[in-house]
Amino acid sequence: MKKNRLGQCLKFNLGGTSLFAVLSATGNSANDLVDIINKNRTGQKLPQLSNSPGLGCIALQYAEECMGNCSSNNSVNCHPSEDDFTEIFAPNCGVELPTFGTISGHILGCQPKYLEPLEAFSNVLVHDKRTLSLLRNKTYTEVGVGIIKAHKHKGPYLWCILFSSSQRNTTFVLDDLGEGIKQKKGCYSGTSFPCSRAHRDKEKSSGGTWTLDLTSLGLMQIVMYDDKSILM
Repeated sequence: MKKNRLGQCLKFNLGGTSLFAVLSATGNSANDLVDIINKNRTGQKLPQLSNSPGLGCIALQYAEECMGNCSSNNSVNCHPSEDDFTEIFAPNCGVELPTFGTISGHILGCQPKYLEPLEAFSNVLVHDKRTLSLLRNKTYTEVGVGIIKAHKHKGPYLWCILFSSSQRNTTFVLDDLGEGIKQKKGCYSGTSFPCSRAHRDKEKSSGGTWTLDLTSLGLMQIVMYDDKSILM
């Protein structure tokens, strides 16, 4: 298969329905996950979701709040209160409170070790009918992704996706002309800031074979494409 600077695109079937996953190297795996989410939505003729940096930062805060709740089966049992979002998460990000919108859905997952965006998408985040229905919800307009490592020298890693049905580009606005408050840990979508070095080292493409564990949901990966035919 040919490779180029834009990355690669995989197509696989899930319960008879085609899903797409984009492999890219932006330096920010949270943005890569948003790209994967939107490619799957457009594959189902659904509108793309706006990549909201404010919502992405709140997703990072959500993941950080739940760092101690990764169970042995890689599930996360963590339910921050509504007040946490407006009184802790939003101020920590620099989200202007009058613009705080509606968070309509979330997906939260964890793994002991770091996974590339495609692996995290298929093996941790969108892995059952419930999460697939969230991915394809017609009322959603915006999305934000946060990723964090629980400990400095080891995992687990947590991924959080937040969805909003609020009006596009008018909610979860970051102050300081959209810069917000710089985060010291992890990374989030909607920003050009790269992930921490620990993430970047692991995000370098190996040029090897990707394996998707989709046996619990039906069919496995069946086709690999040169991304130029998909993305351009």
